[in-house]
Amino acid sequence: MLKILVCVKQVPDVDLVTMDPETGNLVREGVPTLTNPLDLNALEAAVQVKERYGGEITLITMGPPMAESTLREGLAVGGDDAILITGRPFGGADTLSTSYPILMAANMKGKFDLIFCGKESLDGATGQMASQLAERFDASQISCCYSIEDVSDGKIKATRTLETGKEIVEATLPCLITVEKDNFYGRLPSLKAYLASKTADITTYTENDIDGLDMNKIGVPGSGTIVPKIYPPELPEPGQIISTGSAKTDVSKLVELLAEKGSI
Repeated sequence: MLKILVCVKQVPDVDLVTMDPETGNLVREGVPTLTNPLDLNALEAAVQVKERYGGEITLITMGPPMAESTLREGLAVGGDDAILITGRPFGGADTLSTSYPILMAANMKGKFDLIFCGKESLDGATGQMASQLAERFDASQISCCYSIEDVSDGKIKATRTLETGKEIVEATLPCLITVEKDNFYGRLPSLKAYLASKTADITTYTENDIDGLDMNKIGVPGSGTIVPKIYPPELPEPGQIISTGSAKTDVSKLVELLAEKGSI
């Protein structure tokens, strides 16, 4: 039976996030959260593999206690088990100090044959996590997966999307996969599965529960990058369209505006 790990993340609704002009930090308080959409595509790919070849899906995320709702959403559409990594010391993590505790916590559940990740997250959009996890899990990697052709004999065959077309690749297990959404649209849960997910057990690990965790490799101490401040780009003055219906009048108006700006 295949052991499958799916990495998911709860993100703020980026359309509703504002910025504190004094601190340069994102204001997340009161902003609705959602499961990163590209992670739902990865979960769907994992569920399709489970349905076709058999297996067990473990969901994993790192975040505050409320990230539990993202795990329950995943359990409702095909996940079998879930892990929440949470605690103050994990705060302020970049991708480097996020991928490390994910590896360490996942190892508490044993070794995995397949690991699925979204290509990137809405809030960070670095696209770095999958490659870091593949390295940490000592796994091969297939990115931009369009379809999964076969999983057997310790190998996976898949079609991946390139800028110039598609190619079929084969990799040995364990393998980490990021997917294109074309064939992996997130599914809706059945009522029975939805209700069951509300009371399902979720394994919660704090920094004190993960075997062998190096505290210097998590949170801010373990981050290779620090963002001191975020600020919105300065937008230029909006342009103006001149269209009076007469070329002569348009030119005259343009000359007048350029003169007002001191450009001529």
